[in-house]
Amino acid sequence: MANLDTAQGGVGQRGADSRARLIAEREAIEVGFWSSSDIESPGSDSIHNILMKAAEARIFMEKIDTFQKEFASAGTILELGGGQCWASCIVKRLFPAARVVGSDIAQDAIASVHKWEHVYGVRIDETVACRSYAVPFPDSSVDLIFAFAAAHHFGRFRSTLAEISRVLKPGGTALFLHEPGCRQYLYRVAHWRVNRKRPEVPEDVIVYKKVEAMAGEVGLTCKAQFAPTLTNRTPRAMFYYYVLNRLPWLQHVLPCSVDIVVKKPGAGAAARRWVAT
Repeated sequence: MANLDTAQGGVGQRGADSRARLIAEREAIEVGFWSSSDIESPGSDSIHNILMKAAEARIFMEKIDTFQKEFASAGTILELGGGQCWASCIVKRLFPAARVVGSDIAQDAIASVHKWEHVYGVRIDETVACRSYAVPFPDSSVDLIFAFAAAHHFGRFRSTLAEISRVLKPGGTALFLHEPGCRQYLYRVAHWRVNRKRPEVPEDVIVYKKVEAMAGEVGLTCKAQFAPTLTNRTPRAMFYYYVLNRLPWLQHVLPCSVDIVVKKPGAGAAARRWVAT
């Protein structure tokens, strides 16, 4: 994962400015996609979009099953990078007592949430256009944050984790679900592959060991879980992930879909650290 945050110390202003420009360019492309896409812009009513999201929803339902406890126990749930926020609508349908908020960087993305509210027969509690590292919520106000196949778009990953640490309640959880992950030594190849598959929007691959280290820097615990699902795969990808399922040791070596579980220590743990220091 090419974390584009400004490095801490030892970096000249020119390098920092260059990274800031790159982040701005990537974010502008993301925002522009949702405004101009033939099948996903607010004015579109494409059957292809419905079918595509329905296929992705099959994977998301697997994640709901895996993390049932986290979703069921949360009073306030925030989706980051939700696009049209169809996943938030599913969460609201399954957990109607929770306050569910959908967010995305692009206003033209969340402008389509009403389509999915109609499909799933719900009304989510709030939608917000915001960046993953600038959430307009008070400190310690959210029980659960999730992103589905979206966290690899977070260019400012370190800043995003710091924001998650701020917004989560003590003992809260953040889930980065169904993410493309790899080890550092395969990053360049994996990055080239995903951008070759979908060149219209900058794609990335998460180096999960880096994310684990960055989470620790902001006081969070983090663990990547390999999740090589066969659902909604092309024939070639299905064969690849079938092999990963049959030979689990390869999941540690080759690129593999991952779920990243981030937790904020409870109030008691934070107090104990404060006393120890």
